[in-house]
Amino acid sequence: MQDVIIIGCGVVGAACAYELARYQLRVSILEAGSDAAAGTTKANSAILHAGYDPEPGTLMARLNVEGVRLAEEICNKLDVLYRKCGSMVLAFDEEDRACLRTLLERGEQNGVPGLRLLSGDEARALEPEISGEAVEVLLAPGAAIVDPWDYALAMAETAVRNGVSFHRSCRVTAIERAAEGFSIATTGGVFRSRYIINAAGVYAGEVHALVGGRNFSIRPSKGEYYLLDKSEGNRVGRIIFQCPSAAGKGVLVSPTVHGNLLAGPTAEPSAPDDTANTASGLETVRRLSARSVPGVRFRENIRNFAGVRANSDRGDFILEESPAVPGFFNAAGICSPGLSAAPAMARYLAERMGERGLTLRKRESFIDSRRKTRFRHLDDEARNELIAKDPRYGRVICRCETVTEGEILECLRQPIPPVSINGVKRRVGAGMGRCQGGFCGPRVQEILARELGLRPDQIPLEEPGSWILTGETKEVWS
Repeated sequence: MQDVIIIGCGVVGAACAYELARYQLRVSILEAGSDAAAGTTKANSAILHAGYDPEPGTLMARLNVEGVRLAEEICNKLDVLYRKCGSMVLAFDEEDRACLRTLLERGEQNGVPGLRLLSGDEARALEPEISGEAVEVLLAPGAAIVDPWDYALAMAETAVRNGVSFHRSCRVTAIERAAEGFSIATTGGVFRSRYIINAAGVYAGEVHALVGGRNFSIRPSKGEYYLLDKSEGNRVGRIIFQCPSAAGKGVLVSPTVHGNLLAGPTAEPSAPDDTANTASGLETVRRLSARSVPGVRFRENIRNFAGVRANSDRGDFILEESPAVPGFFNAAGICSPGLSAAPAMARYLAERMGERGLTLRKRESFIDSRRKTRFRHLDDEARNELIAKDPRYGRVICRCETVTEGEILECLRQPIPPVSINGVKRRVGAGMGRCQGGFCGPRVQEILARELGLRPDQIPLEEPGSWILTGETKEVWS
């Protein structure tokens, strides 16, 4: 019997596990996919928003500002790539000017520090590449960029180091009330728990319905992106927004912590699993991005992708005990600024669960640190010292990103190791560069097969079934 089971290991589920691991509790995470942080968390804008956009008085407003403060602390402790670069919202006409003043007022009510209005010329002195048609700009120095999947993985791994159990490929199929809580049937077995946190993202409505909950619905929205080569990475130094609309925060142009440039997203209703790119969606990204930053060279594109956001019919985060079933807590409707607010949402939910009977006794010791080897960030002296200890750090597997065999082996020794080529990519960056795995992919596949005791044709790109090699292979690798 567990005290708490968390359904879903995106950034919200990971943050909940990280928070609850501080207490003397038995906690398990059930993830439907084969890896953590492989849903919406892996396909978003990678931005920690300053907090001027949410309506004052909402959970989004309250938890956004608190979340970005906590995120900076967490990224420092857990060695996650993070940069406080600031953001700008561009106004092109009088209607947009009015929007900026609304955002400024909201931000001040929400407690966002450092907000100020700049003239177009003042803004271009800071960001020369923004449009000459921008007449006024809202500057938010507190906005930041982050490595979103490593942020979630770092929290989930730290939770596991502190005793939380992680179960992959455990899609929940049924939930029943039991004598002391819940019986949860999954594709990986049956689990029992006193409390449940439903952090299932775009499937949160379906999971809630398993216990008879019907008081909200999820309305998935797809956003398409361009990821541009590092040759475009210095085009802007801040996150460049246009004025938001009912569809969302709009198409942005932003640097990434890895040195690339990101443009997107669109916002179109979609199926929960529709991550396909479309010609019309990508054309929209190009057109709207060019309005903000005309000089972006989209021919330097190295990757297109799409993510699905879990919008709901509420218009705010849904962080509450189910009115249908006591002990069942929803963390649903987590659209933007979900990444920004995740650790604050976790604290909020823990407090609500404590009010409803969950005993929250702090652990005497809590491991709250993590260090990663990033070979490409080391100086020559540090590199030579590392190679002397383990020569495998001297074998470069990914030439684009300078990722070594030693780093891949290191990630395989972590509490939540990868089981796919993309899992390695998210952890160490092999395959994230200009060739997108064209050179290093087979080498990563070879290392995974060797270390996991499998044949290369048993190593998927992502989920089981996304095979790279097929055919008669037993005679070759037996």
